[in-house]
Amino acid sequence: MIKLTGLSKKYNDTLVVSQASALFPLGEVTSIIGPNGAGKSTLLSMASRLTESDAGEVLIAGKPLSQWDTQELSKRLAVLRQSNNINMRFTIRELVAFGRFPHSKGRLTNEDNRVIDEALEHLDITHIQDKFLDQLSGGQRQMAFIAMVVAQDTDYIFLDEPLNNLDIKHSVEIMQTIRRLAHKMNKAVVIVIHDINFASCYSDNIVAMRKGEVIKSGKVEEVIQQAIMEDIYNIPFKIQEVDGSRICMYYGS
Repeated sequence: MIKLTGLSKKYNDTLVVSQASALFPLGEVTSIIGPNGAGKSTLLSMASRLTESDAGEVLIAGKPLSQWDTQELSKRLAVLRQSNNINMRFTIRELVAFGRFPHSKGRLTNEDNRVIDEALEHLDITHIQDKFLDQLSGGQRQMAFIAMVVAQDTDYIFLDEPLNNLDIKHSVEIMQTIRRLAHKMNKAVVIVIHDINFASCYSDNIVAMRKGEVIKSGKVEEVIQQAIMEDIYNIPFKIQEVDGSRICMYYGS
């Protein structure tokens, strides 16, 4: 489990995240939701040591984040950032192989290749593994980057807006994959996501943020509540149960 307690971050005179606390359990999907500027990506960056916090503590498997050796941390925590721009021309398989670097240091073993094969298969992109990234659709590229993270074979996976610029089909496929990673492979998968209904339908837990603060966190049914959603997004909400999922209907006044 990853535990965040009282995390805060200020840029110049602007408090971006204030006293934020959350839990990211193994075997579960946790979605971080909230409007633009809520501090979602900054919270994820502090939890992964990509951004230094001004206050608070992050515990990974009971050990403070500050005490983790970088090499060992890369074997426990994988991060896919929001922007993934690669200028060099790689095939999908070459990209996915980068996920093995913490283990292989660039010298792939038979075991590394086995894990790469499994990651490609898990994301259903084995049949296009020899294609170059610039030949892929946006959805295929995102699948390739997530396969790279899967190949890193960590207990904790952070994905910052993995559905950006994707159509519904690819978004559903990625969310199904994320859920399999958590439930079948016992990983703690944490995503920053804007689509509330994808978060509601595919997550176990939700962290709802507004203006740098965690307004509510917990199980989906505890957070996806009309009063909470209206407070966070400042528009009217109506929530209905559909096939066991809580679906948000929202509209401007």
